Amino acid sequence: MNPILIKFLVRLIVFTAFVFVIHLCILNTLEFPLFNNEIVFSYVINVASAIIIFLMLFLLRNKFKNQLGFIFLFGSVIKFGLFILFLYKPFYADGLISKAEFFTFFIPYFFTHTIEIFSLSKWLNNIQ
Repeated sequence: MNPILIKFLVRLIVFTAFVFVIHLCILNTLEFPLFNNEIVFSYVINVASAIIIFLMLFLLRNKFKNQLGFIFLFGSVIKFGLFILFLYKPFYADGLISKAEFFTFFIPYFFTHTIEIFSLSKWLNNIQ
């Protein structure tokens, strides 16, 4: 396997696992239910989509070198679409999205997206 992919996967999984544990600790401290609001599913969707987007960009790097930014943006739209498809309906079932539900989606989305951007910028800056 390519070292770029390995570094990305390790960085993504370790950092997201750390954020997940911190997220659970904060929920516990605030006395919220730990595994409510599809929290595990939200983290899994965000990590899986980050891996798929990065892998897609890596595989298309030679053929679509000048369009990789647009492909990344399209992948981000798809990631947000996954939220709407799988999480919006359960979150909005009672007519509103609570803060806990919002953060259940936004925290893993933000951190996986940040890792993607960081990794992609390092990788794309080194492409000749």
